[in-house]
Amino acid sequence: MTIKLHWFLPTYGDSRLIVGGGHGTPAGAAGGDRDASIDYLASIVRAAETFGFTGALIPTGAWCEDAFITAALLARETTSLGFLVAFRPGLVSPTLSAQMAATFARHAPGRILLNVVVGGESHEQRAFGDHLDKDERYRRADEFLEVVRRLWAGETVTLHGRHIRVEDAALPTLPDPVPPLYFGGSSTAAGPVAARHADVYLTWGEPPDAVREKIDWIRTLAAAEGRRVRFGIRLHTISRDTADEAWAQADKLIGALDEHTVRAAQAGLRRSESEGQRRMLALHQANRADGSWRSARSLEVAPNLWAGVGLVRGGAGTALVGSHAEVADRIAEYAAAGIEEFIFSGYPHLEELFWFGEGVVPILRSRNLFDGAGDRSPVPAAIPFVGAAR
Repeated sequence: MTIKLHWFLPTYGDSRLIVGGGHGTPAGAAGGDRDASIDYLASIVRAAETFGFTGALIPTGAWCEDAFITAALLARETTSLGFLVAFRPGLVSPTLSAQMAATFARHAPGRILLNVVVGGESHEQRAFGDHLDKDERYRRADEFLEVVRRLWAGETVTLHGRHIRVEDAALPTLPDPVPPLYFGGSSTAAGPVAARHADVYLTWGEPPDAVREKIDWIRTLAAAEGRRVRFGIRLHTISRDTADEAWAQADKLIGALDEHTVRAAQAGLRRSESEGQRRMLALHQANRADGSWRSARSLEVAPNLWAGVGLVRGGAGTALVGSHAEVADRIAEYAAAGIEEFIFSGYPHLEELFWFGEGVVPILRSRNLFDGAGDRSPVPAAIPFVGAAR
């Protein structure tokens, strides 16, 4: 089995240090000291394309910029890279969402992928005018995705559901190919919806044994629906020529944090209703209690799996840390567990992409784990995050 690689776009700002954001983060709380201009984001996606990555994940939430608009602007900056656009079902109609994706697919065929984010924080959903509780949001997502799937199949759809009501809905242009749906969620309510609709089930970077349990759970539910689901994982990465260099970088990131910053971030993250976020917080809970979080190595929750990012960032809170070979080993371990797609990021996102692309990708290729088509020639050295992109 070969894997697919994706990178992450920090549409809320970037930095040489850990930037907050993600689940549980209030609007306006994220933002680094490097502006996430289109010029800067374009430098990231061009590099990702050169290294043979499949796509770039663009987040959604009150703490970042709109994913669909960002993807549309960046599509002209690349030729083959896909855009994994995160969106929240129910904030716009399913017919409009299906139409938006079909329009994108018409102008950039095969380059739109959709990440369904039901929403783990009711207070944030209410800011968008959505007053359903978490379980009802999953029920709405089920109806929403049914409409979208049927529209993409060319049907004229009438549905009078519990939350979604459409009559004689149809699309003027069908997407070809149909965009794959990526779906995450660790709660009981999430599993059946993922089993019915997801092409790729996403998990955050938990230790391999926990990931295997999730895969078995969703695989069993999908089989009951007569479906097969692929699996992906969301991780950060700190990859260097030696393990000591990588852990020194992790120590630098953790050393820039203080107790007040961590305490404030943790208070916000504990408001989250997301089961996945609860599991991320649990990975470093003991270290927070005894103060040992100040040493990067103390937050190594599995070989080369570091939970330090989750001290101040919601959502993906773990990173693969180590030499290029060690990071490749861990990727191989997750692949053996059933993970087929990896979504990586790092601080800063452009530089960490180069460390990963130049250090880890050749090892993955040599092991026949990765064969993503890409321009093997060197990436241009000009980096537009100085000057116009600032």
